[in-house]
Amino acid sequence: MSQEPRRTGFSGPTLVRLLARLTDADAPPPATSLSGQLSQWLGWPDAIALSAALKSAPAAAPTVARACGATAEEQECARVRAALADAIAGDNALTARRRGPARPSALAEAVDAQVDYAIYRHRYVSQQQAMETAIGALRGRLRAALSTRAPDMARLAMVDAVMERVLGAREQSVLGSVPALLEGHFQRLRQAETAALAEARAAAAPVAPGAWLAVFRKDMQSVLLAELEIRFQPVEGLLAALRGS
Repeated sequence: MSQEPRRTGFSGPTLVRLLARLTDADAPPPATSLSGQLSQWLGWPDAIALSAALKSAPAAAPTVARACGATAEEQECARVRAALADAIAGDNALTARRRGPARPSALAEAVDAQVDYAIYRHRYVSQQQAMETAIGALRGRLRAALSTRAPDMARLAMVDAVMERVLGAREQSVLGSVPALLEGHFQRLRQAETAALAEARAAAAPVAPGAWLAVFRKDMQSVLLAELEIRFQPVEGLLAALRGS
Protein backbone atom coordinates (compact mmCIF):
# COMPACT_ATOMS: atom_id res chain seq x y z
CA MET A 1 0.00 0.00 0.00
CA SER A 2 1.44 3.34 -1.02
CA GLN A 3 2.26 5.86 1.61
CA GLU A 4 0.57 9.22 1.73
CA PRO A 5 2.69 12.16 0.61
CA ARG A 6 4.64 13.70 3.43
CA ARG A 7 3.13 17.08 2.65
CA THR A 8 0.57 18.43 0.28
CA GLY A 9 0.96 21.16 -2.30
CA PHE A 10 0.11 24.71 -1.40
CA SER A 11 -0.44 28.00 -3.10
CA GLY A 12 1.52 31.18 -2.58
CA PRO A 13 4.17 33.35 -4.22
CA THR A 14 6.50 31.55 -6.61
CA LEU A 15 9.47 32.32 -4.36
CA VAL A 16 7.86 30.62 -1.36
CA ARG A 17 6.86 27.56 -3.38
CA LEU A 18 10.32 27.25 -4.93
CA LEU A 19 12.12 27.48 -1.60
CA ALA A 20 9.74 24.99 -0.02
CA ARG A 21 10.51 22.52 -2.81
CA LEU A 22 14.27 23.05 -2.81
CA THR A 23 14.63 22.90 0.97
CA ASP A 24 12.02 20.16 1.41
CA ALA A 25 10.32 22.32 4.02
CA ASP A 26 6.71 22.49 5.04
CA ALA A 27 4.60 25.42 3.94
CA PRO A 28 4.37 28.25 6.45
CA PRO A 29 1.05 28.49 8.29
CA PRO A 30 -1.39 30.95 6.74
CA ALA A 31 -1.29 34.46 8.14
CA THR A 32 -4.23 35.49 10.27
CA SER A 33 -4.59 38.92 8.68
CA LEU A 34 -2.54 41.68 7.15
CA SER A 35 -3.42 44.04 10.01
CA GLY A 36 -2.35 41.38 12.52
CA GLN A 37 1.04 41.01 10.85
CA LEU A 38 1.56 44.75 10.63
CA SER A 39 0.81 45.17 14.32
CA GLN A 40 3.74 42.84 15.05
CA TRP A 41 6.11 44.53 12.62
CA LEU A 42 5.43 48.20 13.36
CA GLY A 43 6.81 50.01 16.37
CA TRP A 44 5.04 53.02 17.86
CA PRO A 45 7.04 55.61 15.85
CA ASP A 46 6.32 53.67 12.65
CA ALA A 47 2.62 53.40 13.44
CA ILE A 48 2.42 57.14 14.13
CA ALA A 49 4.18 57.96 10.84
CA LEU A 50 1.85 55.66 8.91
CA SER A 51 -1.23 57.12 10.60
CA ALA A 52 -0.07 60.63 9.77
CA ALA A 53 0.39 59.72 6.11
CA LEU A 54 -3.05 58.12 5.94
CA LYS A 55 -4.77 61.10 7.55
CA SER A 56 -2.87 63.84 5.77
CA ALA A 57 -4.65 66.06 3.28
CA PRO A 58 -2.10 67.04 0.64
CA ALA A 59 -2.59 70.34 -1.16
CA ALA A 60 -4.17 70.07 -4.57
CA ALA A 61 -1.48 69.13 -7.05
CA PRO A 62 -0.97 71.15 -10.23
CA THR A 63 -2.61 69.78 -13.34
CA VAL A 64 -0.18 67.84 -15.48
CA ALA A 65 -0.57 67.17 -19.19
CA ARG A 66 -1.28 63.46 -19.71
CA ALA A 67 -1.29 63.01 -23.46
CA CYS A 68 0.73 59.82 -23.03
CA GLY A 69 -0.98 58.71 -19.80
CA ALA A 70 1.40 56.52 -17.78
CA THR A 71 3.25 55.34 -20.87
CA ALA A 72 6.57 56.85 -19.83
CA GLU A 73 6.38 55.22 -16.39
CA GLU A 74 5.34 51.90 -17.90
CA GLN A 75 8.29 51.98 -20.27
CA GLU A 76 10.70 52.79 -17.44
CA CYS A 77 9.32 49.98 -15.27
CA ALA A 78 9.60 47.52 -18.15
CA ARG A 79 13.16 48.65 -18.86
CA VAL A 80 14.30 48.27 -15.24
CA ARG A 81 12.64 44.88 -14.84
CA ALA A 82 14.10 43.59 -18.12
CA ALA A 83 17.58 44.84 -17.18
CA LEU A 84 17.45 43.06 -13.81
CA ALA A 85 16.12 39.84 -15.35
CA ASP A 86 18.82 39.97 -18.05
CA ALA A 87 21.50 40.45 -15.39
CA ILE A 88 20.29 37.31 -13.63
CA ALA A 89 20.05 35.31 -16.85
CA GLY A 90 23.49 36.47 -17.98
CA ASP A 91 25.32 36.01 -14.67
CA ASN A 92 28.49 34.08 -15.48
CA ALA A 93 28.35 32.25 -12.15
CA LEU A 94 25.02 30.74 -13.22
CA THR A 95 25.74 30.12 -16.89
CA ALA A 96 29.47 29.35 -17.06
CA ARG A 97 30.43 26.08 -18.66
CA ARG A 98 32.88 23.73 -16.96
CA ARG A 99 36.39 23.43 -18.27
CA GLY A 100 37.23 20.14 -16.63
CA PRO A 101 39.97 17.70 -17.62
CA ALA A 102 39.41 15.43 -20.56
CA ARG A 103 39.33 12.24 -18.48
CA PRO A 104 35.72 11.64 -17.29
CA SER A 105 36.92 9.64 -14.29
CA ALA A 106 38.74 12.70 -12.93
CA LEU A 107 36.05 15.24 -13.77
CA ALA A 108 33.96 14.83 -10.63
CA GLU A 109 36.95 15.35 -8.34
CA ALA A 110 38.04 18.42 -10.33
CA VAL A 111 34.58 19.97 -10.24
CA ASP A 112 34.20 19.38 -6.50
CA ALA A 113 37.65 20.82 -5.83
CA GLN A 114 36.88 23.98 -7.79
CA VAL A 115 33.36 24.66 -6.50
CA ASP A 116 32.83 26.65 -3.33
CA TYR A 117 29.37 27.83 -2.33
CA ALA A 118 30.87 31.15 -1.24
CA ILE A 119 31.04 32.09 -4.93
CA TYR A 120 27.30 31.58 -5.35
CA ARG A 121 26.45 33.29 -2.05
CA HIS A 122 28.42 36.34 -3.21
CA ARG A 123 26.67 36.38 -6.58
CA TYR A 124 23.24 36.00 -5.00
CA VAL A 125 23.85 38.86 -2.57
CA SER A 126 25.20 41.01 -5.42
CA GLN A 127 22.04 40.40 -7.44
CA GLN A 128 19.92 41.23 -4.38
CA GLN A 129 21.77 44.51 -3.93
CA ALA A 130 21.30 45.38 -7.60
CA MET A 131 17.55 44.70 -7.33
CA GLU A 132 17.23 46.71 -4.13
CA THR A 133 19.04 49.73 -5.60
CA ALA A 134 17.28 49.77 -8.97
CA ILE A 135 13.79 49.05 -7.63
CA GLY A 136 14.17 51.53 -4.77
CA ALA A 137 15.09 54.30 -7.21
CA LEU A 138 12.23 53.32 -9.53
CA ARG A 139 9.77 53.30 -6.65
CA GLY A 140 10.87 56.81 -5.70
CA ARG A 141 10.33 58.08 -9.25
CA LEU A 142 6.85 56.57 -9.36
CA ARG A 143 5.97 58.23 -6.07
CA ALA A 144 7.18 61.55 -7.45
CA ALA A 145 4.91 61.06 -10.47
CA LEU A 146 1.96 60.18 -8.21
CA SER A 147 2.52 63.29 -6.10
CA THR A 148 1.71 65.47 -9.13
CA ARG A 149 -1.72 63.89 -9.56
CA ALA A 150 -4.89 64.15 -7.49
CA PRO A 151 -4.61 64.60 -3.70
CA ASP A 152 -5.58 60.99 -3.02
CA MET A 153 -2.75 59.84 -5.27
CA ALA A 154 -0.32 62.12 -3.45
CA ARG A 155 -1.49 60.55 -0.19
CA LEU A 156 -0.83 57.10 -1.63
CA ALA A 157 2.71 58.17 -2.50
CA MET A 158 3.23 59.29 1.09
CA VAL A 159 1.90 56.01 2.46
CA ASP A 160 4.15 54.01 0.14
CA ALA A 161 7.19 56.00 1.29
CA VAL A 162 6.37 55.21 4.92
CA MET A 163 5.74 51.53 4.15
CA GLU A 164 9.02 51.23 2.26
CA ARG A 165 10.93 52.70 5.18
CA VAL A 166 9.06 50.72 7.84
CA LEU A 167 9.02 47.34 6.11
CA GLY A 168 12.36 47.65 4.33
CA ALA A 169 14.32 46.15 7.21
CA ARG A 170 11.81 43.31 7.52
CA GLU A 171 12.11 42.57 3.80
CA GLN A 172 15.90 42.59 3.95
CA SER A 173 15.85 40.21 6.89
CA VAL A 174 13.52 37.73 5.21
CA LEU A 175 15.13 37.82 1.77
CA GLY A 176 18.59 37.88 3.32
CA SER A 177 18.00 34.33 4.59
CA VAL A 178 17.56 32.95 1.06
CA PRO A 179 21.29 32.39 0.33
CA ALA A 180 21.58 30.24 3.47
CA LEU A 181 18.60 28.16 2.37
CA LEU A 182 20.18 27.67 -1.04
CA GLU A 183 23.44 26.53 0.53
CA GLY A 184 21.63 23.53 2.00
CA HIS A 185 20.25 22.70 -1.46
CA PHE A 186 23.76 23.06 -2.94
CA GLN A 187 25.25 20.62 -0.44
CA ARG A 188 22.44 18.08 -0.81
CA LEU A 189 22.83 18.02 -4.61
CA ARG A 190 26.59 17.56 -4.34
CA GLN A 191 26.28 14.77 -1.78
CA ALA A 192 23.58 12.99 -3.78
CA GLU A 193 25.74 12.95 -6.90
CA THR A 194 28.80 11.79 -4.96
CA ALA A 195 26.81 8.82 -3.66
CA ALA A 196 25.41 8.07 -7.12
CA LEU A 197 28.89 8.19 -8.67
CA ALA A 198 30.24 5.80 -6.06
CA GLU A 199 27.47 3.32 -6.85
CA ALA A 200 28.04 3.68 -10.59
CA ARG A 201 31.76 3.07 -10.27
CA ALA A 202 31.20 0.04 -8.08
CA ALA A 203 28.94 -1.37 -10.77
CA ALA A 204 31.39 -0.38 -13.54
CA ALA A 205 28.64 1.76 -15.06
CA PRO A 206 29.27 4.81 -17.25
CA VAL A 207 30.02 7.91 -15.18
CA ALA A 208 28.71 11.37 -16.12
CA PRO A 209 29.69 13.63 -13.21
CA GLY A 210 28.99 17.32 -12.74
CA ALA A 211 25.26 17.38 -13.52
CA TRP A 212 24.41 18.48 -9.97
CA LEU A 213 26.07 21.86 -10.51
CA ALA A 214 24.02 22.59 -13.62
CA VAL A 215 20.88 21.71 -11.67
CA PHE A 216 21.87 24.03 -8.84
CA ARG A 217 22.66 26.92 -11.17
CA LYS A 218 19.28 26.60 -12.84
CA ASP A 219 17.50 26.44 -9.47
CA MET A 220 19.36 29.48 -8.16
CA GLN A 221 18.45 31.40 -11.29
CA SER A 222 14.79 30.47 -10.82
CA VAL A 223 14.86 31.63 -7.19
CA LEU A 224 16.44 34.97 -8.15
CA LEU A 225 13.78 35.57 -10.80
CA ALA A 226 11.06 34.70 -8.27
CA GLU A 227 12.59 37.16 -5.81
CA LEU A 228 12.56 39.81 -8.52
CA GLU A 229 8.84 39.17 -8.92
CA ILE A 230 8.30 39.67 -5.17
CA ARG A 231 10.39 42.84 -5.02
CA PHE A 232 8.55 44.32 -7.99
CA GLN A 233 5.08 44.02 -6.47
CA PRO A 234 5.08 47.50 -4.85
CA VAL A 235 6.19 48.95 -8.19
CA GLU A 236 3.28 47.24 -9.94
CA GLY A 237 0.91 48.70 -7.36
CA LEU A 238 2.20 52.23 -7.88
CA LEU A 239 2.07 51.79 -11.63
CA ALA A 240 -1.54 50.61 -11.44
CA ALA A 241 -2.39 53.71 -9.40
CA LEU A 242 -0.77 55.90 -12.04
CA ARG A 243 -2.78 54.22 -14.78
CA GLY A 244 -6.01 54.87 -12.90
CA SER A 245 -5.23 58.42 -11.85
